Amino acid sequence: MDTLLELWSLTGFGHLTWQMLVMWLACLLLFYLGVFKGFEPLLLIPIAFGALLANLPTEGLVNEPVGDHPGGLFYYISQGITLEIFPPLIFLGVGALTDFGPLIANPRTLLLGAAAQFGVFATFLGALALGFSGQESGAIGIIGGADGPTSIFLANKLAPHLLAPIAVAAYSYMALVPLIQPPIMRALTTQKEREIRMRSLRQVSRLEKLLFALIVTVVCVLLVPAATALIGMLMLGNFLRESGVTERLSKASQNEIINIVTIFLGTSVGITMTGERFLQFGTLKILALGIVAFGIATASGVLMAKLMNLFSRRNPINPLIGSAGVSAVPMAARVSQVEGQRADPQNFLLMHAMGPNVAGVIGTAVVAGYFIARFAS
Repeated sequence: MDTLLELWSLTGFGHLTWQMLVMWLACLLLFYLGVFKGFEPLLLIPIAFGALLANLPTEGLVNEPVGDHPGGLFYYISQGITLEIFPPLIFLGVGALTDFGPLIANPRTLLLGAAAQFGVFATFLGALALGFSGQESGAIGIIGGADGPTSIFLANKLAPHLLAPIAVAAYSYMALVPLIQPPIMRALTTQKEREIRMRSLRQVSRLEKLLFALIVTVVCVLLVPAATALIGMLMLGNFLRESGVTERLSKASQNEIINIVTIFLGTSVGITMTGERFLQFGTLKILALGIVAFGIATASGVLMAKLMNLFSRRNPINPLIGSAGVSAVPMAARVSQVEGQRADPQNFLLMHAMGPNVAGVIGTAVVAGYFIARFAS
């Protein structure tokens, strides 16, 4: 009997808690969304697996180094978040993957990306009203930008203790963009508006794209120095893409670098999702604020497009592309395309929607820089 009890004590069964079991169900939900529904699988699957590990009685996985004893594996991997390395590297890959041509060809769509930031500030005010501090509210509000790396970057700066729920809310709602946005888009537009066909975009030269990357870098850093890490890496990746002479570096940014960092970033976020930390009332408030943020950001972009059409009757904007002002690249732009073709099968909005989509990436990074400058101690 003593031998059996000793063997039992060596296993992890005695360390299981009800919080762990509940989090297993949450992990299964994330796995289901990623594997079977195809919602942001590159991010949800690493996050879910990291969360599963966090809610098992592991040993030597996350412990800090003590004296001559090294720390656990994820203590070191997670330094990529703590030291603010992973999110900017993700932005490097995003920049290398993104064509800013649609935004340059139709610069007024920059206003649609800016309008979507109303979701960020509305959620910031809502978080303040619910009792969160200024720093916590800023970190929560950025969920409305639909930009996972920026949400992680800002949460680590302002509210590290809320990193897990903020990251999960941001990525989960990004994955659910095809479900969240369409009802709002249809409710705020008429059939006639959804059928608007926009003029073909002009061809943008390589020189224009290179100058755009440099000008945006200089202007954004001068306006919001705290956003330098995100904006700088985003535009570096794009400059590598558009220069035409650094194909190896561009390909590495688009593939090896962003893929490896995505694995480490996702699992590092998941490993913070312990049941004791995650299953709190504050987490539910953050998740609720996140869905409100997405809704307001989507509605703001659509309504801004409708407002712009009052002053541009000769060259109207299809309001559906306004919803792409959130930073979920390129999923939000695809949603605009799908909704546009539902109204008119011969209407092609994807490239038009990429303008506000990439504008939203820049806008959210700038807003994050503002919150850092305003609230970071």
